[in-house]
Amino acid sequence: MNAVLILLLVAAAVASAAEPRRFYHSSIGIKEAARIKKAEDALRHIGARVVGGVAAPVGAHPYFGGLLITLLGGYTSVCGSSLISYNRALTAAQCWYDGQIAGHEVTVVLGSNYLFHGGLRVLSRDVIMHEQWDPLRNVNDIAIINMPYVPMSNYIQPIRLPSNNYDTFVGVNAQLSGFGYTDDERPITANQYLSHVNLPVISNEVCASYFPAYIFSSNICTSGDGGKGPCISDVGGPLTTYSYGQRVLIAITSFAASFGNQSRRSWAYARVTFYIPWIQPLM
Repeated sequence: MNAVLILLLVAAAVASAAEPRRFYHSSIGIKEAARIKKAEDALRHIGARVVGGVAAPVGAHPYFGGLLITLLGGYTSVCGSSLISYNRALTAAQCWYDGQIAGHEVTVVLGSNYLFHGGLRVLSRDVIMHEQWDPLRNVNDIAIINMPYVPMSNYIQPIRLPSNNYDTFVGVNAQLSGFGYTDDERPITANQYLSHVNLPVISNEVCASYFPAYIFSSNICTSGDGGKGPCISDVGGPLTTYSYGQRVLIAITSFAASFGNQSRRSWAYARVTFYIPWIQPLM
């Protein structure tokens, strides 16, 4: 009887474990690009995009770079990124190659709260993915975009990288910015405005209860309690916090459950402190 009960509990745990969404461009990015562009073309008024978020004031996230990725085959996809120097931006590796479709060139949109209109637009075909990026396991989901010189302004500024490689950031109230949905239960409307939301960082042990096979020391996770968090098109975007009075990039948005944000499950990110040894030589 006890053996039967144990088997039932194991089966229930396996059934409840979340599978990360894969093949970002074909499943998410291409559709999001088309809908965001259509909405921006129709009505360019203020709205909130991140789930549970609020519209970001102009210049609130001068390090944020929206990405318009032209894929091999001609389709356009969307992602986020973070400016880390006058000619480098960090993003998710899956924004350039999702395991199925590869990018041809990317336009980094800086200094704008809209994705398809305004701001400084920098074209690049020079994207370096982590050499051990694994699209099936979502491991090492990080890439650097090399760009021509980007002039700085009040609306375009790089973000600092963390200096303490041993800080887990557990319990920190971090901030995410992006163009994704504000509510997974509703379709995208015309309000395609850069938005932000505050999220608590949780331990990897708690996060692994949702993703038993996909959480490593190279990840950071945030709680989805209250229905807040990134959404499917916020991949590659920044998770930040304050350190000594300055905003610091602590993670890059990577993946959640395949069934969206409002499940209140955790979101997983690439932990920047883990990748400092990989990032610095490429600066």
